[in-house]
Amino acid sequence: MRTNSSILLSIVASASLAATCAYGEEEHRELGAHVHGHGTFNIAVEGNRVDMELEAPGMDIVGFEHAASTDEQKAAVDKAKVELAKPLELFKIPSGAACKVAKADVAIETEHHEHGDDHDEDHDDHAKGEDHDHDDHADADDDHDHEHGGHSAFHVTYALDCAKPSSLSSITFDYFKQFAGAKSLTVNVVTAKAQSSYEVDRDKPELDLGGMM
Repeated sequence: MRTNSSILLSIVASASLAATCAYGEEEHRELGAHVHGHGTFNIAVEGNRVDMELEAPGMDIVGFEHAASTDEQKAAVDKAKVELAKPLELFKIPSGAACKVAKADVAIETEHHEHGDDHDEDHDDHAKGEDHDHDDHADADDDHDHEHGGHSAFHVTYALDCAKPSSLSSITFDYFKQFAGAKSLTVNVVTAKAQSSYEVDRDKPELDLGGMM
């Protein structure tokens, strides 16, 4: 019976937790789970089907993390969606594997932040009658809106049908060439033979999967 690929991807995500924390422990303390320049790439191989999942901060892909508001930003998002929908150009695998794209779904997820206590206190002071310069207050609100506008991330899922998945012995991440803000990826791989986690970056964009297939 065919195992649901989403279960495999869940296993991959769980297995990568320690590696992800080890990679950016200091950065995570400062920024939470959202670390610019670093994304996650999951791969699950079962039979002739290769399921892949990419999660990357919006800053890595389009150079900003808030919702697109200008025509230029909207055009950048549209362009990125087209580029992300071509996995065999971003993640190059040996031609001997004879893979074809069966599905590519690109989504943008935004995390909204609630107002902080400091902002509430500012409003309390204002309500008590303390004098505030109107322009300074407006500037503070603008800064607050920018700070709490939320982080966006690209979440992309792919499905490949490969005639000879055993030949999928390596991946070259041209992803780093395409997206200047992307610096590194944690790559988690699950196959019938093994489960492992790797790190690739723009200095070392090639991943050897020898023995995994």
